[in-house]
Amino acid sequence: MCSPALTAALLLAVTPTSTPEAAPAAAPPSASPAPAIAPEPEDPYRWLEDVLGERALAWVAARNEESAAALEQGDFTATERRLLDILDSKARIPGVVKQGRFLYNFWRDAANPRGLWRRTTLRSYRAAEPAWETVLDLDALAAAEGENWVWKGAECLRPAGTRCLLSLSRGGGDATVVREFDLATRAFVPGGFTLPEAKTEVSWRGHDALWVATDFGPGTLTSSGYARVVKLWRRGTPLSAAETVFEGRASDVSVLAYRDPTRGFERDVIRRGITFYTDETFVLRGGRPVKLEKPDSAEASLWRDLLLLTLRDDWTVGGRTYPAGALLAADLERFLAGERRLDVLFQPTERKSLAGVTATRHHLIVNELDEVQSRLYLLTRRRGAWTRAPLPGVPDLATASATAVDDQRSDAYWLTLTGFVTPTALLLGDAADPHAPPTLLKGLPAFFDAQGLVVAQHHAVSKDGTRVPYFEVSRAGLALDGLNPTLLYGYGGFEISELPSYRAGVGAAWLERGGVFVDANIRGGGEFGPHWHQAALKEHRHRAFEDFLAVAEDLVRRGVTSPAHLGIQGGSNGGLLVGNALTLRPDLFGAVVCQVPLLDMRRYSHLLAGASWIGEYGDPDDPAEWAFIRTFSPYHTFDAAVRYPPTLLMTSTRDDRVHPGHARKMAARMLAAGQPVLYWENVEGGHGGAANNRQSAHMQALAYGFLWSRLR
Repeated sequence: MCSPALTAALLLAVTPTSTPEAAPAAAPPSASPAPAIAPEPEDPYRWLEDVLGERALAWVAARNEESAAALEQGDFTATERRLLDILDSKARIPGVVKQGRFLYNFWRDAANPRGLWRRTTLRSYRAAEPAWETVLDLDALAAAEGENWVWKGAECLRPAGTRCLLSLSRGGGDATVVREFDLATRAFVPGGFTLPEAKTEVSWRGHDALWVATDFGPGTLTSSGYARVVKLWRRGTPLSAAETVFEGRASDVSVLAYRDPTRGFERDVIRRGITFYTDETFVLRGGRPVKLEKPDSAEASLWRDLLLLTLRDDWTVGGRTYPAGALLAADLERFLAGERRLDVLFQPTERKSLAGVTATRHHLIVNELDEVQSRLYLLTRRRGAWTRAPLPGVPDLATASATAVDDQRSDAYWLTLTGFVTPTALLLGDAADPHAPPTLLKGLPAFFDAQGLVVAQHHAVSKDGTRVPYFEVSRAGLALDGLNPTLLYGYGGFEISELPSYRAGVGAAWLERGGVFVDANIRGGGEFGPHWHQAALKEHRHRAFEDFLAVAEDLVRRGVTSPAHLGIQGGSNGGLLVGNALTLRPDLFGAVVCQVPLLDMRRYSHLLAGASWIGEYGDPDDPAEWAFIRTFSPYHTFDAAVRYPPTLLMTSTRDDRVHPGHARKMAARMLAAGQPVLYWENVEGGHGGAANNRQSAHMQALAYGFLWSRLR
């Protein structure tokens, strides 16, 4: 049950306490001391980092009041209502997870703002209106317990157990309370496993034992705020009596352990996350951890008797070099014994990358991106040889993803298809019959009028000559007169790809009005594999910003829009992106929406989970690295003498991943300089910004209303 802060493909492990790692070697006596970091001017807004401080919250309340007065007018209420109707619509596809004979779904709507955890059968799910059985009413639970519970997921005992570990957050942050729940009685287990609020990783070891990585007290957390220690906790004993099995270093990102329950291949795995992109992985044998001798940057997973490795860097082994981005397979036992026979299941090219892989009982489904378009293939192993065939039912120009239905107990898979103007569809397939196309189960209705809309892929040329693709959604026959309100969106970090998807809010609040929507596939993302991501790491971060600016300039060059009508939007790492676009080229944009952002890159590694991202941005406490980090720290590159475009900064008080101080302090600095800035902080919601559909609709309406009023 991975923390949301670690969802960008972070593989974690831990160092065994029985074989502790050596301490870092001391510097030789003759070594010169590292140069000291030149002191920065005193930060006059440091007090805004006090998340729940009375003075800081009073400042937030005043800013929210100003923003509400400025933005909640005109057609704001109608837009908010439209967005909320979409979010609450009973026609949405209920995503499901199979556990035993039931399909489970978590559902929010107008009647259930906190949500229902419910279940149905596959037969009923096929119907237009399935018969749902409520398993847990979160609104009723929150009312009964006087808590502001926000659902964070369930980790259920597999393959078909009736016990689950439910994660509940107070207000939507990453920190959760974990409680054991009985699916048979639909109630929490009296005296069952319970973990206090923390950023916890927990997994079933069996019915009567858990792998737990959490805050066990002083010295048990990493500098990133995640668990450094993993323990085995047995039923009927206090958490304080749990057995310490592994420990990582304080400088690591996190540790975790889990059990692979595949029948006939049961095993326990330990992962130590050294950085966001490197890990050590161990398989427990007789209570002893056996390390997988793989590159630290390679992601490892286990499928029945096989070890699967996804490379982030080139790897030379056994007399052969395998390229970064390749997917490899090896017999696990032989690999542990030292054999290095590796089958190449995916070979990357300059413009083709691996988007994901899912395993059914007898097959692998490999998801490839070819020029940022999905291609799915079915891989089958017979007598040690692999065959490969296109997965049927995947249309061109659609984003497709496949996931196994039931943890390798069958060859059934879910297939999801989506596109900018194509409502999402959910299909059910069976890899046992490779020629049979999957059958349609559910399809979204059209939540906005897409008639006359067209999707095109274009390329901009970045400062260093790199071709950067981007998708453009607009009306057919768009007048290239530079007058079209255009919203450019980007992310560009953590190897996360920006792919076409059905964004009903964008359609209803932007495209229907006549706006143009653009999604940029800039470096830092994963669209073309590890090299595309690594090209914008640390001292090369400027490439992500240059790519984004190149797309903006290309839109102006082509006559799609002009600076007065061009707006940009991004959140989290995307907030850092648009923050830099703002300070680098204030002349290029008419409006900026910057959400849950990183902006003070001098302080980021000391705020909440920030230390876990040093592998992405660099270490500001290292003078050599601060020298380049400072160049992409908007809080420091801001110039009070420059006139910036209208800016809306948005965050959440309950964001315990990216500190709200980033947005608060930037807004305060801009306000002090008389810049046209508005600020909105939701009191709940965590890093997602909103704890329920109503809050989400409100924040979306604020953003789209701000952009439209300033760009049309």
